[in-house]
Amino acid sequence: MDGVLVIDKPAGPTSHDVVARVRRAIGVGRIGHTGTLDPRASGVLPLVVGRATRLARFLSASDKEYIAEVRLGATSETYDAEGPLTPASSDACAPPDADALEGALARFRGTYPQVPPPYSAKKVGGTRAYTLARKNQPIELTPVSVTVHALEMLAIEGDRLRIRVACSTGFYVRTLAHELGAHLGVGAYLAGLRRTRVGAFTLADAVTLDDVQRGGQEAAAAHLTGLDRLLPDLPAVALSEAGVGRVRHGQGVTLEHLSEGSGTFASEAPTGAGQAAKVRLLDASGMLLGIAEWRAPGLLHPTIVLV
Repeated sequence: MDGVLVIDKPAGPTSHDVVARVRRAIGVGRIGHTGTLDPRASGVLPLVVGRATRLARFLSASDKEYIAEVRLGATSETYDAEGPLTPASSDACAPPDADALEGALARFRGTYPQVPPPYSAKKVGGTRAYTLARKNQPIELTPVSVTVHALEMLAIEGDRLRIRVACSTGFYVRTLAHELGAHLGVGAYLAGLRRTRVGAFTLADAVTLDDVQRGGQEAAAAHLTGLDRLLPDLPAVALSEAGVGRVRHGQGVTLEHLSEGSGTFASEAPTGAGQAAKVRLLDASGMLLGIAEWRAPGLLHPTIVLV
């Protein structure tokens, strides 16, 4: 039982609650998530199971996509329906029309610094921001560079706006709702949120929490994405038997350790940093053995070994 299990999280439980319930249901101790989803939100929550827990940091950096419901005409201290809510003043502008909303949404596309909400898990001087907020203590949160790849208005009904957001990791849809309301001059907060995608994982890959709790290992195994299908965006090399042996012992591999017909080995490390400089190490059958990084031209050193 090694791989990624995508849960369609219901609104209510925390991400840690989901991990605990799945752990009990399938009898596997090594389970984690790749990034929390707010308790009030539902949707895609990828869990790393077994040896895949060692790949969590690669998966947590993935872009995400949401369907959000924004309520216009009031503000919230938490930026969402958890409240408390403050209705807009009587002299506030009339509810915006579709053209005004489209113009406002355009301001939030692209890359820009976003200030996290005061009720968030961000730390300020070693203390969680929400702890300070609950004590009415001053909070100075550092803006974080985020990217909105797509921001689309799906529907507007009265004071409720439905939007689709595709964004980088670290983006707060709650802050988007709050800032959108401030820009429009009518106030707004996040009334509902459903995550539809994390990286390559979508709702089509997901199984409900209830189904896993009822079906146990059998239900989980039917929806598990195995190690051989993870991180497809990273380049890969297939190793010979000797190369596999070296990786098992954490040793570097070179051209002579490739399996026959696996292609040519780059003569030097690629330019850039981060995941672009990482390579998947496979055996002859295509099973993922680990992740390596360039240490010298023609030399890959394993940094994560899964075998």
